[in-house]
Amino acid sequence: MLSLLYQEGPSTEGIFRRSGSAKTCKELKEKLDSGAEVDLACESIFVTASLFKDFLRNIPGSILSSQLCDKWISVMDQGNNEEKIKSIQRLIEQLPRANVVLLRYIFGVLHGIEMRSEENQMNAFNLAICIAPSLLWPPVSSTPDIESEFTKKISSLVQFLTENCCRIFGEEITSLFGEI
Repeated sequence: MLSLLYQEGPSTEGIFRRSGSAKTCKELKEKLDSGAEVDLACESIFVTASLFKDFLRNIPGSILSSQLCDKWISVMDQGNNEEKIKSIQRLIEQLPRANVVLLRYIFGVLHGIEMRSEENQMNAFNLAICIAPSLLWPPVSSTPDIESEFTKKISSLVQFLTENCCRIFGEEITSLFGEI
């Protein structure tokens, strides 16, 4: 999935914003869940993006860990960018290794898409609005007003992560997929 998003995402206008066919997504999710072979290259890239966001939303406790939710949210209240980056790196160290590996690939994809935002209309802000709710959610449900404020804060964090991913994850993030 990530490889396809890395390949096609940068040249696809509105990637992550437009949804894939709900029927196709449901059928493919059932196939994937049952362990059947699925060739996503034959599907719309919007279906792949929708499936990927669904996958992220189904990670127990979220990929950024709902247990660290308050700490993630408070990062953006810190002083300068250097302090934010250091805080983010300390939080990343507290995540399971599998989460960190997946985050590196996710932000490698987002970085590639952002680099061609003039073509695809998906700058870091737009990407964050679309993908942030799939990366972190509060451990308990709350009122719509609190959830709206939370969504704004997590979107701001994901935008910052996208814009600074090379400094946070290392320059090699741009070559994780090699020459595809």
